[in-house]
Amino acid sequence: MSPDNEVIERSVREPEVFSALFERHGTSVFRYVAQRMGDHVAEDVMAETFLVAFERRTAYDLQVSNARPWLFGIATRLMRKHARLEAVAWNGLSADLAAQIAPDFIEQAGSRVDAERLTRRLSRALRNLGAADRDTLLLYAWAELDYASIAEAMQVPVGTVRSRLNRARRHLRRAAALTTVEQEKNHGRADTSPQHS
Repeated sequence: MSPDNEVIERSVREPEVFSALFERHGTSVFRYVAQRMGDHVAEDVMAETFLVAFERRTAYDLQVSNARPWLFGIATRLMRKHARLEAVAWNGLSADLAAQIAPDFIEQAGSRVDAERLTRRLSRALRNLGAADRDTLLLYAWAELDYASIAEAMQVPVGTVRSRLNRARRHLRRAAALTTVEQEKNHGRADTSPQHS
């Protein structure tokens, strides 16, 4: 199986070859968009992501073998265009994300935290995050990208990704009213890039 960059390079001469990228990454792009905006929007955004990628394939950096961060970056920018729809869907989705996060915080906070109140606070905190911080957090949590891939997707330095994730974590911890900071589980995506790049 050819790496993504070879598929993209070949697709300039043989456009039909580009479909291999869709077969490889279509499902993960769909899932990421569906978690952010719901299934009703995900199909359209996913299709538009691959259309934009196809149209911009000649500008792809062929030194990068994995096109996944590039595709997630396109999808993230397209979702911003659908901001009005996202705002409507966000109420339900943020509550769902908060509910997914809440059990870890509840264990840390112990019996003094009411789970329903915590979920509301986290949901509100997620809505109040800046768009760039929220996108970075969701690329990490839902798209499961590592720091370098998020930097590529968001077209920012790795240091900016670190700052955004740190700021988002602090914001969520404050919202959860945690008194101690617990280390986040690694999940195999630790920041392995050099600290001074």
